[in-house]
Amino acid sequence: MTPSPHRTRAVPRRRGSASHRTGILRLLALVGLAGLLLLGAATGLTTTSPTTAPAPTGAPQSALATVPLLEVKGRAPKTGYSRDLFGNGWVDVDRNGCDTRNDVLGRDLTDRTYKPGTGDCLVLSGTLVDPYSASTISFVRGQATSAAVQVDHVVALSDAWQKGAQAWDEPTRVAFANDPMNLLAVDGPLNAQKGDADTATWLPPHRPYRCAYVARQVAVKHTYGLWVTDAERAAMVRVLTTCPDQALPDGSDLPPR
Repeated sequence: MTPSPHRTRAVPRRRGSASHRTGILRLLALVGLAGLLLLGAATGLTTTSPTTAPAPTGAPQSALATVPLLEVKGRAPKTGYSRDLFGNGWVDVDRNGCDTRNDVLGRDLTDRTYKPGTGDCLVLSGTLVDPYSASTISFVRGQATSAAVQVDHVVALSDAWQKGAQAWDEPTRVAFANDPMNLLAVDGPLNAQKGDADTATWLPPHRPYRCAYVARQVAVKHTYGLWVTDAERAAMVRVLTTCPDQALPDGSDLPPR
């Protein structure tokens, strides 16, 4: 059959490609952004990208904010622990010619006297305001008197052994045992009472010092990668909640805010 001369072929409507439409949308978005920037410049407003996190300030965290960074695990067995694994007594790790015990006594005592010829190293006497009891103690070096003031490992060596230090090499354990951040001159009998207790089982009787004491334990454990038990972590939080701005002590590994 002959086609009708009046019939014409339908011409399909032309539609833009996907890439063409995307280009238009991008152009519109750029125009809109430019308008916003001009408006901000005119009004003093600034815009920030909602997907960009602010840069760390480097400021130290509070002790309370550091507690969640501590690993929580059970206490390992004390099997194999010996004080000698952390070095043979007090040593001169900083090579200043003075052992760590005398360094700490020289730092924490007032009205000090020194043995002549030791370069102000060997402390003969002094006065301690004990942080654990707030009492004032006279220190006099001697076989029957030296024990009145003792140097406490705030995180006890045995506690450290059961919470990660078993895996350390000897130089790390010696450094830990002589780290001034983990050492305080304190009342001798109270130090003996504390033993190797952690935050969950012993706190200083002088309540105003508890925040600083727990903050130091947190700092030591965070710096050395030692873990805490569930009960220990709960006790840390309980104390530090009363002083949420308590800072970590000098010498600790400070995480950014």
